[in-house]
Amino acid sequence: MAGPLRQPIDIHSLTNYITTHVPEIQTPITLSQFGFGQSNPTYLLTSSTGQKSVLRKKPPGKLVSASAHKVEREYRILKALEGTSIPVPRTYCLCTDESILGTPFYIMEFLDGRIFEDASFPGVTAEDRRVMWREAMRILARFHSLDPKEVGLEGYGRSGGFYARQLETWRGLARAQGSVADFESGEAVGDVPAIERMIAFFSDARYQPADRATLIHGDFKIDNLVFHKTEPRIIGILDWEMSTVGHPLADIANVVHPWTINALSPRAACDIGLPHDIADIPGLPSVAQCVSWYAEEAGWDPASELRWAEAFCLFRLSIIYQGIAARYAARQATSAKARELGRAMYPCAELAERVIREIEDKDTDRARL
Repeated sequence: MAGPLRQPIDIHSLTNYITTHVPEIQTPITLSQFGFGQSNPTYLLTSSTGQKSVLRKKPPGKLVSASAHKVEREYRILKALEGTSIPVPRTYCLCTDESILGTPFYIMEFLDGRIFEDASFPGVTAEDRRVMWREAMRILARFHSLDPKEVGLEGYGRSGGFYARQLETWRGLARAQGSVADFESGEAVGDVPAIERMIAFFSDARYQPADRATLIHGDFKIDNLVFHKTEPRIIGILDWEMSTVGHPLADIANVVHPWTINALSPRAACDIGLPHDIADIPGLPSVAQCVSWYAEEAGWDPASELRWAEAFCLFRLSIIYQGIAARYAARQATSAKARELGRAMYPCAELAERVIREIEDKDTDRARL
């Protein structure tokens, strides 16, 4: 999954840094770049002994958002979770000296396992498919049950009002991203469709879920999980840059969003690159089953509030895809598929509106009774 460098690195400077600060890695090194990841450039380091490690860094140039690309934050939570039951890669170093590679970076161990971009787990047995989804939901519940103070993450985020803060964050980000002009054409990325109408809905206290606060991953999904090479178990969770203290519904809605989108529009799921023909996949659990596994482990059932969170997840996804479009426009994108992925903001916004209308219509029906 790693190939030619799309964003070159000063290998001489990196080698000198590793020689001095990372004795676990023997120099000289070779370097290649992973094809996945939309935010922070990610590289495979191979040492002179054949040992593999991973380097994550902020992208070069002026960033569209100061709140994104938090590799320092990612390093902090990975370090904190190393001594817990939550599987994460071991970290080696964090470098905030921008004179080394131009932006901050950290190095962690390479996990030799399986990463599935398709949440239906193609190519595995029906039993393994079911077990792998159950494993994902139970590990998520265990992570949400951690006490931030006990793992050294006191002050990692505020304990209440998560969705209100998120709404303002994503609104501001959408405005900044929409104004980014294409490097060649000068044309602006443009607004997420109907964004103000969606913000008005999410701001309405009548529909909001009860406030909760736990550690959250921020982007918990199947392709951020590393599974054992042959066994249906998770050996690592990646991409923690959006982690914080927040509402656990955010992670739950995010991990099941392929099924949310598929149920609303198989065509949109296909366009976004998600599983879109799932009815006959043996062993693939329903969203209700996944939520049930979570509830058994967590001790609380999120089912009654999940639909609102699914709508917010789609709203958030539309802005995430807009961000990919903005990074492509600024030529800071790390994925070769960035141009196509950026267009996914349109179907995600349309589906978010559809779920919002569904929730509003149900509320109207209840009021009439």
